[in-house]
Amino acid sequence: MENPMDTPHVYKKIELVGSSKTSIEDAVNNAVKRASETIRNIRWVEVVETRCHVEENQIAYWQVTVRIGFTLDT
Repeated sequence: MENPMDTPHVYKKIELVGSSKTSIEDAVNNAVKRASETIRNIRWVEVVETRCHVEENQIAYWQVTVRIGFTLDT
């Protein structure tokens, strides 16, 4: 059986900002879900930045910048 690590891979990364009114985790999931609508072979997510939007002295929603890595088609 061939070891998958024996095959050279080329990866690409894109940066997105996901948002959610409920949590940081939901913001990340929203970014990945949206990316998966047009990108194949997603392999990892890096959380780059976390912030929140404040309205009337309360957190209105979370914003999470992520880098999504995926393999290019061969």
